[in-house]
Amino acid sequence: MASKAQSNTMMVAAFDFGTTYSGYAYSFSHDPNTIQTNQNWYAGGGASRLVSLTPTYVLLNPKERFDKFGFEAEDKYASLAEGGKHHGWRLFWRFKMVLHSTKHLTKDVEVEDFCGKKMKAFPLFVMSIKYLKEHLFAAITRQTTGFEETDILYVLTVPAIWDDNAKCFMREAAVTAGVDPRRLKLALEPECASVQCETLSMAFKGAVTVQGSQFMVVDLGGGTADISVHERKADGTLKEIHISSGGPWGGIFVDENYMKMLNELFGEKAITELRKTEMNDYFDVIREFEHKKRSFDTEKTNQLIVRISASLRDLAEKYSSKSLEERIGTLQIDNVIAKKGKDKLQFDTAIVKAWFERPIDLLMRHLKSILAEPKMRSVHTVILVGGFGESPYVQRRIKSEITGVRLIVPSEAGLTVLKGAVRTTHENPEYTTDPGCELLGTIRLECSKDIPLQHQVLETTFMFGDTELLVKKKNMSTGKVAYMDFECFK
Repeated sequence: MASKAQSNTMMVAAFDFGTTYSGYAYSFSHDPNTIQTNQNWYAGGGASRLVSLTPTYVLLNPKERFDKFGFEAEDKYASLAEGGKHHGWRLFWRFKMVLHSTKHLTKDVEVEDFCGKKMKAFPLFVMSIKYLKEHLFAAITRQTTGFEETDILYVLTVPAIWDDNAKCFMREAAVTAGVDPRRLKLALEPECASVQCETLSMAFKGAVTVQGSQFMVVDLGGGTADISVHERKADGTLKEIHISSGGPWGGIFVDENYMKMLNELFGEKAITELRKTEMNDYFDVIREFEHKKRSFDTEKTNQLIVRISASLRDLAEKYSSKSLEERIGTLQIDNVIAKKGKDKLQFDTAIVKAWFERPIDLLMRHLKSILAEPKMRSVHTVILVGGFGESPYVQRRIKSEITGVRLIVPSEAGLTVLKGAVRTTHENPEYTTDPGCELLGTIRLECSKDIPLQHQVLETTFMFGDTELLVKKKNMSTGKVAYMDFECFK
């Protein structure tokens, strides 16, 4: 049920606020299937290429005010550090995971910046969404005239495995960032992916659009894996046939394993100083591995080759009298790691696979347990989306270990989600003061002073089926309407 503000919109714009990368997509109401994404994120590091997503970095100035987002934040902080001018500036990254990892989430939850100093996370989410919102509007006004911000319906994608507090946290951040709550919807990421797959290649279209078809969506991002199972109903809508589930099995955990290996090879002190004093080189290490990680394929290569910066080699020699070859020998890994020339390391696929193993093993175990359930017997299709889902290694693991299902990986799997955009613990309580009951929200509705209170009829409507429960109360005598404000943070 669309509100009046939603029914008058000219455009739908979706924000994908990710652990590692973020971006937006939009389409006009007169042509909803022509979906546009921003292709002009500067790729950073002196590169000239432009990309559709930008890393989720936030840079604050010494007064703790927003300065830059994405690659621009990363580059500016590194540039400041090279000149020794970064003191007081704060760079934050990968802070979205706090919404999944915090057991009792409140708006006071804290995250660490690049140097380990803590700050409340909520303002960072607000700044990020505000930046994406303003960047989007600037892009739109460059291509059309007579367009107002009030013409936009905003969709904010969230993992299906998040609890209500995490979803409410994101909604409040968006509203604080200036998004009209009447023109804001939260959408579950796997469901967005399912919707987008309807418009993709005819080669697999029937797998998700035929009435009664059942399929699993695996949204594998930087931080988490988000799994849901749907059935296509006769009216074209989706029915959830298995509760959404998942875990912290995203691509950042492969990155952590890689960085642990670099710590062993070059020494923790060298890596720490590289991060503090040679940030451009440190970010290059991260960027290069991100690219190599996504393209790693055991079927096409027996090695993974990465470049070593001169500054890292110098720092390793500063803190150790041993050469790199000697350190490799000491670790007894000379059969799987070798120095190539002056500035490269060659890793055998066996050791690279080991970096993937823990998160992917946990993912595979979970997928198998779901598909083994009797009610999942009709699920013969798995749709893999998300940035980490683009990995050929991950795709081959699913294909080889889960038999009897068809794996679908949409083109630009990392953009699929973006393009597609409660109660007591006891049964039957008699009073709201009974044990197990708690206040979820309040509705404030103005009553008429001209009509006796006992003659004013109030109608309450509960609307289910959307990402969030919507409760509406209407005064039938005056026609006034109010909606519930949920009390998420106690």
